[in-house]
Amino acid sequence: MSTEARFPYQDPTLSVDQRVEDLLSRLPLEDKVGLMFHPLGHTAALDEPGLFGMPSMAKLLERRINHFNILWASSARDLAAWHNTLQRTVLERPLGIPVTISSDPRHSFTDNPATALMAGPFSQWPEPLGFAAVGSPELVERWADTVRREYLAVGIRVALHPQIDLATEPRWARISTTFGEDAELTSKLAVAYVRGLQGEEVGTESVSAMAKHFPGGGPQLNGEDPHFAYGREQVYPGDHFDYHLAPFKAVIDAGVAQMMPYYGMPVGTEYEEVGFGFNRGIITGLLRERLGYDGIVCTDWAILGDKFWGVEELTYEERMLKSLDAGVDQFGGECRPQVLVDLVTAGKVTEQRLDDSARRLLREKFRLGLFDRPYLDEDAADLLVGSAGARAEGLAAQAAAFVLLANADAGPARLPLAPGGALKVYAEGLSAEVLGDRAALVATPEEADVAVLRLAAPFEPRGEAGTVESFFRAGSLDFPAEEVERVRRICATVPTVVDVYLDRPAILTGIAGHAAALTVNFGAEEQAFVRVLFGEERPQGSLPFDLPSSMAAVEASRPDVPFDTADPLFRFGHGLRYDA
Repeated sequence: MSTEARFPYQDPTLSVDQRVEDLLSRLPLEDKVGLMFHPLGHTAALDEPGLFGMPSMAKLLERRINHFNILWASSARDLAAWHNTLQRTVLERPLGIPVTISSDPRHSFTDNPATALMAGPFSQWPEPLGFAAVGSPELVERWADTVRREYLAVGIRVALHPQIDLATEPRWARISTTFGEDAELTSKLAVAYVRGLQGEEVGTESVSAMAKHFPGGGPQLNGEDPHFAYGREQVYPGDHFDYHLAPFKAVIDAGVAQMMPYYGMPVGTEYEEVGFGFNRGIITGLLRERLGYDGIVCTDWAILGDKFWGVEELTYEERMLKSLDAGVDQFGGECRPQVLVDLVTAGKVTEQRLDDSARRLLREKFRLGLFDRPYLDEDAADLLVGSAGARAEGLAAQAAAFVLLANADAGPARLPLAPGGALKVYAEGLSAEVLGDRAALVATPEEADVAVLRLAAPFEPRGEAGTVESFFRAGSLDFPAEEVERVRRICATVPTVVDVYLDRPAILTGIAGHAAALTVNFGAEEQAFVRVLFGEERPQGSLPFDLPSSMAAVEASRPDVPFDTADPLFRFGHGLRYDA
């Protein structure tokens, strides 16, 4: 045993299992319970009030909680310094259990505090849909390895991703962070992503991957999302439940460390009509027993206190008991461990049941090396995170992910555009600074040789501004009639290149026939687009889903069935090339 080790669990020469069992035998009830809560952490002074009405970090640590997911970060160095402060605080306490930090995706363009965060100090890549468009497992693994290295530098050791739901309901607001509609492609890319984060197995240089949302969150009734009561139902009119399981089977075989069930409740299946985090048939029967999964199961955030679909009539305590009985190990977004302590004291939950989950959670901390190397090099964090090399790779991936849907046979708007400064361009969504000397920017379509319009997929605003609901881009996929007419007028005035950011499969029927060239992207800076426009980079993408031709076709399709809208405008896999 090391001279510094007072107890066997502190000895790095022992096996992980030996260390886990030794520490578990020493844990008071309150510490076992504390492991099973995973709330939001506030990256500020420990005594500052938490975000969204949450307690301060100091109070959460007093409750023996030691898993936290984080939102915004001002800089990599600040995040690393906060992490070290947190670890120093907990390691001074008896038993010294280190903190595990997690994060939703933060390397792309989505900016929704409930689902994914804008890149900020981290390198910026296309959304997962963009990687699906390129279709390269090698590129996905390289991306995930970059995520891993940047996360390690700031102390993030659990990725609350990949999101491997299948985008079979075109209206669903969470499509941008999936790998698209096809189960086979998603499975290949999901395995590559898990490998990039974890390596061949979880170790001291790994980030633990939490795949979501088991058993597949795509088949949402009317495309609504179960963050909200009106979107709680998942439906399978095409009997394709097992189709949505395929990516989860693939990552289980690849050794994914953690799994998150979704908020939704299955309707019209063999399973109980309660949210998946309360569903014993789903978690124990399907995931644990049928699929043989023995990793960590963490609920989606706040299912006990807020999003408890199908069990609305139960009390907070009863919902906790039902979720534990279902087989979960950890309550995401919850911070009331005393409730569980009281349930054990009252004889409603056995300590052996807690041991089953605590053992899994401790094992992950040991595998990640948190007990042996809890501190970070704060100076190195800013050098590694968002490095010039990583940003360049991200920009190249953004450009590669563009899909060329249509191109003019000839004329000034045929892509790639001719550079050299003589071309007069009217542009919306492009600055003169980024355009540089490639072309001359003019003020009106009438003055231009070519117009370039950058649009974003339409949506129906939901909720009041600033609320969580307002961040979800849901509802109709049709562009407003006045916007279609405006674009058509420009196209009639001058040959026009139209580019559309697709976070969902927008209906382009009213625009496609009028644009001289049509591209779509899945998160791209101006610079990436300009490089594609002028042939400095080539679009390598193919559609990761069908693009429907009308809302009538979307409404008539079955939410669980892939490629089910009638007469799509462009099919999955469509994508032209410059040399064609």
